[in-house]
Amino acid sequence: MNSRADEIRKRIARRKKEKDRVTKKVDSNILWTEDEERYGFNKLPSYDSKVGEGDHPLFRKELFLFKLLASACLFLLAAILFKNEAVTLAPARDFVKASMEKDFQFAAVSGWYEEQFGKPLALLPFSDGKQETQSPSKNSDYALPASAKILEDFNDNGQRITIETGKEASVEAMSEGLVRFAGKKDGFGNTVIIQHGDKSESWYGNLADINVNLYQYIEKGTGLGTAGDTDDGEKGSFYFAIKKGDDFIDPIQVIPFE
Repeated sequence: MNSRADEIRKRIARRKKEKDRVTKKVDSNILWTEDEERYGFNKLPSYDSKVGEGDHPLFRKELFLFKLLASACLFLLAAILFKNEAVTLAPARDFVKASMEKDFQFAAVSGWYEEQFGKPLALLPFSDGKQETQSPSKNSDYALPASAKILEDFNDNGQRITIETGKEASVEAMSEGLVRFAGKKDGFGNTVIIQHGDKSESWYGNLADINVNLYQYIEKGTGLGTAGDTDDGEKGSFYFAIKKGDDFIDPIQVIPFE
């Protein structure tokens, strides 16, 4: 009788252990609801990565490898294009050279965008001053200082004219635009080059100093620098040139002189 009771107790103990084991296993596999799901929202994705995984959610390895391969192919094609001196490839070489050497028309793009959408591109520099609406023709007009006097005309050198001013007078921009160059130029000395909305450029040379910065957008009448001294030192003078495309044009054709 005792052995029968002991066997029953052992069976009960085994069943209890089995039940506890199964319960623990089920509890470990339960997916508890997050706070978002509890209130009716979808569960937010987690970007936490385990140590050693090395994959970033914003980094797509396939796209990166494609860009790398495309860049290598373009470089290889350019190398073959310039190493191969075949006549049939000459137009392609000329096109690549012209594209790489030609300056980007910041002022023209800014003017077009402002005309189409009413506001310059945020990535292009523009004046923070008054936002008055003016006609394109008025913006592109050049204005010569009233006291200016021509010392050397365009026919003397085929590039520029020389304008006489007062000693240490401020040289002002004759039209608004973007400063494309500010530094020394051969034959011009200290020079400021302004790119305008119609893709033309105005050059101001022989400056004693420069008061503007590269890629600065300036209004008409902004001081660019100080005129250099004349040969006798009694007055000031500066060079002025207008360039359209690859050619200099006579400023007298653009600016009215009395």
